[in-house]
Amino acid sequence: MATITASFGSLTTPITRIQGLCGHFPILPSPSSSSLKYSHFRTTFRASMATPIQVSASSSPIIGAPDENKGAAFSGVVGANDLLIVGPGVLGRLVAEKWREEHPGCEIYGQTVTVDHHEELIKVGINPCLKGTKTTLQFPNVIFCAPPSRTSDYPGDVRMAALNWNGEGSFLFTSSSAPYDCNDNGHCDEDTPVVPIGRSPRTDVLLNAENVVLDDLNYVYKADRGAHIYWLSKGTVEAHPDHVLNLIHYEDAASLSVAILKKRLHNQILLGCDNHPLSRKEVMDLVNKSGKFTKVFESFTGTTDPLGKRLNNSKTRAEIGWEPKYPSFSQFLDSL
Repeated sequence: MATITASFGSLTTPITRIQGLCGHFPILPSPSSSSLKYSHFRTTFRASMATPIQVSASSSPIIGAPDENKGAAFSGVVGANDLLIVGPGVLGRLVAEKWREEHPGCEIYGQTVTVDHHEELIKVGINPCLKGTKTTLQFPNVIFCAPPSRTSDYPGDVRMAALNWNGEGSFLFTSSSAPYDCNDNGHCDEDTPVVPIGRSPRTDVLLNAENVVLDDLNYVYKADRGAHIYWLSKGTVEAHPDHVLNLIHYEDAASLSVAILKKRLHNQILLGCDNHPLSRKEVMDLVNKSGKFTKVFESFTGTTDPLGKRLNNSKTRAEIGWEPKYPSFSQFLDSL
C-alpha cells in the first residue's frame, strides 16, 4: 500500500511516493506509520501495499534555520558516501542496511524527534542526533522518511532537513500516493495528475512538502507489521472490501530508495509499488488462506467509503533498472 514517487530538481533531488500495507490508512487508524514490508512511494517516488510515503529531491540546498541546539551534534568529517536519514524508522533502518552494503565504511546518521530509540540506532550502526541540533556539517546523501503525523509544519521540517544537504548527491523525500487524483480503483502511473491544492488538508500537507523538495510516500508492509496485521487483530473492520491497495515490501521500498539515490536523477517523479494491486478483501483472503497466521480475519463491512487506485510503476523500473524482491503480496506470503 505504499507507493514511491520520486522527483528530482535541477541537480539531484528526487521525490518518491511509496504505497504499502502498513502506515497511513484512509479510514482506519493504524498502530504504526510503517508496518508491512511492502511499500509504495511517489518520488517525487511511490511504492505499494504498505504505508504511503513520498520522496522529494532537490538540486540545491534550501534556506531555513534550525532550532536551538539540543542533544548530541553531528561531528567529524563527512565522506562522499555518508548518508543522513531523517526519521530512521522501519524504512529508514532498512535503507541504512542496504546503503552500507553498497558503500562499506560509510557513516550513516539518523535524525530523530526524541532520544527514545537512540540506543537501538547505535546498535545497528546509525549515529543518532536530535532534530534541531545545530551543525555546520552537510551531507551528500539525505533521505527524509519522517511521517507528517508528529509535526505541525511538515513542509518546514522538510525545508530544515534540506539544510543538512550539500547539493552533491541526492536529497530524497518519501511521501504517499494520496495526492494522485484517483479514488475509483482506476489505473495510475507516474504521469497521473495530482489533486489541486485546497481539496483536502491531508493532500495539501503532502503537496506542499513535495513543492519544497519534490517527493512523496504511500503504504508499506512486512511479516509482522502492516494493514493485514491490524485487520487481523480486529477481525471485523468497517471499511469497503473492494477498496484497491497498492503494495510494496519494506525491503523493496528500501532497495528502490537506494537505487534512486545512486542514480542522481534530476527533477523527476518516480513511483514505487509491486504492480499487483489488490482489494482489501483480496489481501485478507490471501492472509487467511496462507495458514501463516494464528488469527482469522472475518470481514469488511463498510459500503460508503471511497475506493482506491491501481498503480503501475513500469516507467520507474525501466528508468532506475530496479525490480522488487517480492513481486507480489501473494509471493511474499509464500516465502514466510
